[in-house]
Amino acid sequence: MIRDDGELQVTLERIAHFQRQLTHLRRVEVNAANYRLSAAGYLAEVDRMNLEVREYLSLHPSELPAAVG
Repeated sequence: MIRDDGELQVTLERIAHFQRQLTHLRRVEVNAANYRLSAAGYLAEVDRMNLEVREYLSLHPSELPAAVG
């Protein structure tokens, strides 16, 4: 779970990185089946991170769990 704006920024950067990886893979992989197999993990991770971003952004800062530490 994303706990603060810093973690949000890191997650957004990771999503962008994975999207660039997928874009590159689409350009260089000539076999569609191989592309789908290679892309599946990236796509699953992008989906997971997007859900975390959505969850974080859906909460008002006062609703976020207190930081542990």
